[in-house]
Amino acid sequence: MELSGDGGKWLDAHYDPVAGLFTFSSCVDLADLGGDGENRLVVGDLGYGSSGMKLKVYRGTALMSESTLLDLPAGLVTFFMDLHEPRTPAVAVASGPCIYVYKNLRPYFKFTLPSLEINTLEQDLWRQVREGQMDPPSLKEVLESIRQKADVPLSIRSLRFLSLDTSEMDEFVQLHKQQPIRRQTVITCVGTLKKSTADEDAVSCLVIGTESCDVYVLDPEAFIILSKMSLPAAPTMMDVTGQFDVEFRITVACRNGNIYILRRESDTPKSCIELPCHPVGLVRVGKNVLVGCTDESLQGFTQKGKKLWRVVLPAPVITMAALDLLTRGFQGVLVGLANCEVHLYRDKNLLSTIKTPDAVTSICFGRYGREDGTLIMTTKGGGLMVKILKRTAALDDRDNAPGPPLAQSIRLNVPKKTKLYVDQTLRERENAGAMHRAFQMDLSRMRLSAAKAYVRALESSLTPMSSSLTQPLKMNAVVQGLGPSFKLTLNIQNTAPCRPVTDLAISFLYDENLYRMRNPFMRIPLLVPGPIYPVETFVQCSSDMGVSDIIKVFILQEGRSSPLLTAHINMPISEGLPLN
Repeated sequence: MELSGDGGKWLDAHYDPVAGLFTFSSCVDLADLGGDGENRLVVGDLGYGSSGMKLKVYRGTALMSESTLLDLPAGLVTFFMDLHEPRTPAVAVASGPCIYVYKNLRPYFKFTLPSLEINTLEQDLWRQVREGQMDPPSLKEVLESIRQKADVPLSIRSLRFLSLDTSEMDEFVQLHKQQPIRRQTVITCVGTLKKSTADEDAVSCLVIGTESCDVYVLDPEAFIILSKMSLPAAPTMMDVTGQFDVEFRITVACRNGNIYILRRESDTPKSCIELPCHPVGLVRVGKNVLVGCTDESLQGFTQKGKKLWRVVLPAPVITMAALDLLTRGFQGVLVGLANCEVHLYRDKNLLSTIKTPDAVTSICFGRYGREDGTLIMTTKGGGLMVKILKRTAALDDRDNAPGPPLAQSIRLNVPKKTKLYVDQTLRERENAGAMHRAFQMDLSRMRLSAAKAYVRALESSLTPMSSSLTQPLKMNAVVQGLGPSFKLTLNIQNTAPCRPVTDLAISFLYDENLYRMRNPFMRIPLLVPGPIYPVETFVQCSSDMGVSDIIKVFILQEGRSSPLLTAHINMPISEGLPLN
């Protein structure tokens, strides 16, 4: 059965629609757990949400082993924790506030995140309840006020108590009042970071993102916290590159819709990528960061946060994973969509489209068994799909998306240099000094003319803004109408920060043979700073010759011989006959 529709780039190796695998890309990994050169598939199965959580290991198409997990897995990674022989990686599963480490598929170590600070007022309230000095209704009232005002959040116990009905409070208090209060965060995402070398089997540290907006780096042998970094929001996805002892970058997508980049010797993010919507998938390809967003788009950014490109997808993004084929030097990204398709992109170019019988919830690409280019997918209904990339598959095709025409990349047939062009070039080379001096002289004359015109405009008050520091005014005029009657509106504004302007008047100067005005002289009331005051009047055209003229507007102040502002209004030609 051919389901891919990918142009023949993939081979259908296996499909089990009832495998019963319910997981995400963050809980799937490939590793050589047996040390025999054959990679296995390690899956953190979510089960049914409240039960049936298991750690499953597949070899080929068969389930090799499974172990029960105590809580829902938030992430799963494989890493080398020591230099002992044989070189077999360990499996780390993040569940709740703990990291469960499995070695040789057996429980080896459990790391628990350090407890958070407890609100002292909350602790004192529960002590009073334990000693019988406070009843549940009073406890609820005080806890409500603490939750609204306190800087330190309440513990899970107090939050659960506040959500209960009055009838259930007594039973809850009797059950928990003797237990000490703890405020524990949970793990939201997990990754690995090479310790000191970049070898494939080098010892790696665990990188943990928590709900308390912190990122921890753990030592792989002693499981102590080597570094702690803080973020503005809770992390949801991360991509880690580099070595802890040399230089590293941790790219983190947070719940506030931004992406932050953490670097060595810094407790806070060095740079930030602000997205227009929330990220769904995060993959680092080379030096670029590829983000799948909820607005059905795939966007590329540099590691410094500069946006490179944006591709519109045909459906919402469900999951993303990197495709790194070392044997062919190829890097790309696989994007699982809600329309039962998986797209392969190299930068913004679509190279392959895989059609699946169900929506894909997790994607993992790498070496499986002894085959390098293996694509493993799980579906929404619990199915398992395995595809193999053909060795003859072409991965350098360009997409068919609209863009620049192909003719744009064709070089123009530029004619050879003519004798006239050569002579002109020689003339410019020989007379460069004289040409530069002539240019500077013309430029200086132009600047002088502009400065003189500006001074004349200031002296005659022809500018739309007053040059007076005591009466800073601004005016613009609007003419409305087709004729012979026009409405003239002057918008006057006092631009002073706090000083009003008084004793102002407006006077109009015009050709009385062409125009008549109802109010050629008007007084203006006090102008407070800020608001725009419209002053309206009507102009009547008294000529039927089809000509127009300029009406001069003067803003005057009592006691001044020169106007504060002068405006010349070019009147339009009247399209109607004058009224008798």
